[in-house]
Amino acid sequence: MTVTYLHEPKKKRLTWEEYALQLAITASLRSEDPYKQVGACALDYDNRVLGLGYNGLAPGKTVDDSFWDDRDKRRPFMIHAEANCLSLFKAGECKLLAVSLMPCSSCATLIAGYKIPKVVYYEEYEHDQKAIEIFDFYNIECQQIQFQHSILQNSLIEQSKNSLLQKLRIK
Repeated sequence: MTVTYLHEPKKKRLTWEEYALQLAITASLRSEDPYKQVGACALDYDNRVLGLGYNGLAPGKTVDDSFWDDRDKRRPFMIHAEANCLSLFKAGECKLLAVSLMPCSSCATLIAGYKIPKVVYYEEYEHDQKAIEIFDFYNIECQQIQFQHSILQNSLIEQSKNSLLQKLRIK
């Protein structure tokens, strides 16, 4: 696994990986999960956006506010950003999947089934590190990207701060 530090936007045009990751991070802002907001963006072989997804409940599902209080109880009902994004295209159409959080092992096998050759992500997922092994097994390139300077960097910092504050309120 490699860690790549991105350039300053004013000095150089965004790469396709950077572009897709910025879109994934923006999509994560739509998530209603107060603990962790995750976004995903898929690009095709012409670098066109195939789809965006974020973690949340199925469309049209409403719950009362108490549903969000216990992360472990609600976790099985959440649809992951990767699954929402992958549902928008067919296997073999995607060349790059960018995700704001490293995929879990379940999503990694789903990504392999969609024949996606490259995954980039922003943040490590400390609860499930098996994805890296799954990507290696299926010869999927996986790369963590860290932003040095970014339009969305302040948004990411604020999102992390809000997640931490929410965790402290739940406990």
